[in-house]
Amino acid sequence: MEARNTKEDAVLDVKPLRSLAPMFPAPYGFNTTFSSSGSAPPFVCVSPFGAPLPSEDRFPSFFNTPVPSSQPAKDRAPSANGSYQGASHSPVAIDLDEEAEQLIRTSSFGRKIKRPGKMGTSHYHLAGGSKAEGGGDRSRSQQRKRPRKITDLSLIRPTSLDPRESVEVVLMTFDALRRRLQQLDETTDANKRADLKAGSIMAANDLRTNMGKRIGSVPGVEVGDIFYFRIELCLVGMHAPSMAGIDYMMTRYAEVDEPSAISIVSAGGYENDEGDIDVLIYSGQGGGGGHKHAEKKQFDDQKLERGNLALEKSTHRGNLVRVIRSAKDMTLVSGKIYIYDGLYKIHESWIEKGKSGFNVFKYKLLREPGQPEGLAVWKRTAEWILNPSSRGRVILPDISSGVENMQVCLVNEVDDAKGPSHFTYATSVKYIRPISSMKPLQNCRCLSVCLPGDANCSCSQQNDGSLPYSSNGLLVNRKSVLYECNSLCSCSFNCRNRVTQKGVKLHFEVFRTKDRGWGLRSWDPIRAGTFICEYAGEIVDKIEVDDFGEEEHYNFRATYLDEKTQKWNHGPELIGEPSVNHSEIFKPLPIIINAKNLGNVARFMNHSCSPNVLWQPVLYDHSEEGYPHIMFFAIKHIPPMTELTFDYGVSGDNGLSSLAGLKEPKKCLCGSSKCRGLFG
Repeated sequence: MEARNTKEDAVLDVKPLRSLAPMFPAPYGFNTTFSSSGSAPPFVCVSPFGAPLPSEDRFPSFFNTPVPSSQPAKDRAPSANGSYQGASHSPVAIDLDEEAEQLIRTSSFGRKIKRPGKMGTSHYHLAGGSKAEGGGDRSRSQQRKRPRKITDLSLIRPTSLDPRESVEVVLMTFDALRRRLQQLDETTDANKRADLKAGSIMAANDLRTNMGKRIGSVPGVEVGDIFYFRIELCLVGMHAPSMAGIDYMMTRYAEVDEPSAISIVSAGGYENDEGDIDVLIYSGQGGGGGHKHAEKKQFDDQKLERGNLALEKSTHRGNLVRVIRSAKDMTLVSGKIYIYDGLYKIHESWIEKGKSGFNVFKYKLLREPGQPEGLAVWKRTAEWILNPSSRGRVILPDISSGVENMQVCLVNEVDDAKGPSHFTYATSVKYIRPISSMKPLQNCRCLSVCLPGDANCSCSQQNDGSLPYSSNGLLVNRKSVLYECNSLCSCSFNCRNRVTQKGVKLHFEVFRTKDRGWGLRSWDPIRAGTFICEYAGEIVDKIEVDDFGEEEHYNFRATYLDEKTQKWNHGPELIGEPSVNHSEIFKPLPIIINAKNLGNVARFMNHSCSPNVLWQPVLYDHSEEGYPHIMFFAIKHIPPMTELTFDYGVSGDNGLSSLAGLKEPKKCLCGSSKCRGLFG
């Protein structure tokens, strides 16, 4: 670990040891359409049962939870902060498109609920039932316990009313469910939409936040935050419609109730112009054969109704509109990343002929000044990835000297420091005794690659019967120790159970912080569960460390696990599985790794009391569990140029020693709202 508050200004002298081959995980692609919205208190719990709300977008509603406003429309007025008092602060329905509802109908989780609705519309509840009514494979449904609406959610819900924490807990719970459901479905039907099922289970158990619509910012969501599924936008109150790009609400203006646009998603379906980071030319909706096909083919003029009317009214009113832009997810075949780009105002609107020859509404939105950067960061980092020499204030273009799969840029935009202290760059740990003298791992005899559900795969059995990574290389659950395939296994180097041993796949930069020495960040967006890097260094003896404390800043001890990492395997009881026991994901290990003289980018990761990175013990070249490789994974989605941090702990926390093992705790400068004031 990088020493904090140090005087390091020596020119870097890096000596490469070895390089690792790149990994090529099997890609998968899920389209993601789903959603709901709103805002109220930071975390509101309302029963999911009730009469359906009218569907604004001609789609069946799902888990409708209307709560009549206690304030009549004529009494609603805009407040000082731009939100509308009494305006639609009831929970908002999650709307499913036809494809999504069909998936739910055929899911082993689906149970038909008869309730009033539109002609031909059925409503399904995922909190019970072994199969959809009128069909389904009972033997398949019996492989998994039925999910249920649970009453004790104390381990899942946030422990405070901090809006940021509420949003993080909701997203972490959703993604944990999604990863686990995808893992389970791989043995039966890999085409099932795990994101839809996870979101539905979340809604059934009231695990949402900001459940009332509002104009302006959403508590707990910051400019630059990223989302990998439309339902994530719904669960945190950013955008309600499952497919439509325009979300709106009714507000009182000049004694008249009118629709006001509150958010738009520019996902590339319509003829939008996104060339300018501060200007968005947004196309209206409609003109096609319903929402399922409107973005693909237009065969009629768009009409001034619904979202288009809301945008037109907002043009004259000048209210703020949340804008969510999108980018291609390079790790998926057809995936997108949704970026919250901040608040915009509609400057003007007009009608023009579209490519199909029919009239299209156009709206010019201008980004409000003074906001943190959103899309602008993506534009810059995309250019740096294509041309690293375009990155300014570079000290060294690659501190790994070609050892890593990707160049690791060294940058200083703060002061005159020329680089960190001298160290030899390595990509793994250096053991005290040769690996050949350690007990080997059991090897599998899988042909080509290890497959989910293969009872004959010994590597899968070592990992409690399931492959630990998804098909695109994401960690599914944290474990006390994780086993990857090894050199004696019959499977190929491209096997999905060989993730961490293939090296890093991110474009890192080591940068100078203002007050905490050197830090680490990525030019790439990082999805929750993504492998980041190994903590490389020399394994040292505890006696040696106790006698020579001057190297303590760079010591990693596997003796502490922070609260956020403990809760990373969130909500298994929501799908009928037992709660995660702390001892199942963590046990103190005797390993101590020192990275002062030998290390990699992990030595530059700073401490935070609210980290975005967790550590996971991994074995792949021997079977001595007390001395595994320490691998880092993303706790949550991390936007580009966000500092990567993990929790060093504080000596004595929960009766455990800190990761850093410092003799005296140091003052913490992480700036988190949950800062403990000390670390180490």
